[in-house]
Amino acid sequence: MRPITNMHNYQFAFLSPSLKILILNPSPRMNSVPDEIVEHILSLLSNARDIAACTCVSKSWKEAVPYIPSLYFPRNSFDGVLRLADADVTIGRMITAAAYLEELVIYCPFSSAALASWLALRCRSLRLLELRMDGVADKAAAAAASDGEYPANELDCIGIVRGLETLKLWGVSLTRPPNWSSFERLRTLEIIGATLRDAALRDTVHACPNLTDLALLGCDGVGAVSIDLQRLERCRLDFLGPGNSSLHVSSPRLEVLEIQGFSWIRVEQNHRIRRLCIAKNAGRVYKVDMWKLADLEFMSLRGVQWSWNAVSSILQCASEVQHLVMKIEFCGDFDTLQPFPEIDLVEFFNNHPKLRKFEIHGALFAALCQKNSLKNLDSRFMIPCLEEVVITVRSPLNAEQKLNTLESLLRYSVKLRRMAIRISQMKNCHEAADDFFKEICKFKYMNSKIIQIE
Repeated sequence: MRPITNMHNYQFAFLSPSLKILILNPSPRMNSVPDEIVEHILSLLSNARDIAACTCVSKSWKEAVPYIPSLYFPRNSFDGVLRLADADVTIGRMITAAAYLEELVIYCPFSSAALASWLALRCRSLRLLELRMDGVADKAAAAAASDGEYPANELDCIGIVRGLETLKLWGVSLTRPPNWSSFERLRTLEIIGATLRDAALRDTVHACPNLTDLALLGCDGVGAVSIDLQRLERCRLDFLGPGNSSLHVSSPRLEVLEIQGFSWIRVEQNHRIRRLCIAKNAGRVYKVDMWKLADLEFMSLRGVQWSWNAVSSILQCASEVQHLVMKIEFCGDFDTLQPFPEIDLVEFFNNHPKLRKFEIHGALFAALCQKNSLKNLDSRFMIPCLEEVVITVRSPLNAEQKLNTLESLLRYSVKLRRMAIRISQMKNCHEAADDFFKEICKFKYMNSKIIQIE
């Protein structure tokens, strides 16, 4: 058996050193492997380098390539190739050979013109498409501008693949709506690191009416996001910048909602949310309308500044929550950062009777440590389900009140197994810091089986 060596130099450079040795010195026994086993082996591969090596082992291995279901081109697939056209040719040949291709993942550089031809060739069989397109839009726009034309949307060609079930796009530009009709079979849509506009995002989501999973991560450029998807179950939205953007969601099957970057949030009452995460790393959260969160198990509230109305509103809706994380630095509706108002400890736990794990940070814990919280305590009061509490303390101020609150949590939590006290960014130069830390250590020593200091 003679090795298959009719390869261009740039195609041969595509292979790793060990695979080059295999091609130049193949084993005669490889040609005798039954076709069924060869097809099974290749069906387990997706990395383009591995598949390229297998096609060079023998003629029978090359003839099994059409049955490969997946192709994956890593970011560094063509690091040794100088011309983009050579990479396009190699990718095109492999896609052409894979007659029954179902999954195509391309992270390496490619041209938008080549992508259109590849998708046209495999539009009937593709079910999963994942593309890293940073730079593709800029090149397409520059080419169109040189011809005096309005630049075409590089995503238009994806519309031909009507049978897609999963679509993931990295680094795209969605400033204009793509020319898509409808992806009826699409269940998962992920767009990462994109520049968006309201109308373009609205039309993109509208073209995917049957989504169950939607993720828009590391995106920017929108002012208002509206999602109305009847089958949506999981939604993750991460928008950058301090802008005051708004979100409206209407999805009756929604179970997981994780959002970051919105100032006004409204979720219609017909939902099944079990996991809820709301964050705002820059700017303020002004308002949150959620209605009753009857199925809620986990909730996380994070951010620099929240309106107290937004905090109290979401806490009132989340009376059934079992795991609660609260890490909000300041309160206030305007530019002035304000402390939180007093939170009555007894009322808080009476309103959240199913709470099993509670994580509270800094200023919010200080708001929970007011003297009046335990002033008129009912002898029947207890915290029935709390098993674990994690508390971050950032200031020695009001040390006595904070210690009283810690003791109360320990005393009235009948199922408490663990209390972690985190001392974070406390200024040691403050004269009360050392005394406060000594009291915390005494408290830990008296209850060493439950309390930990971190």
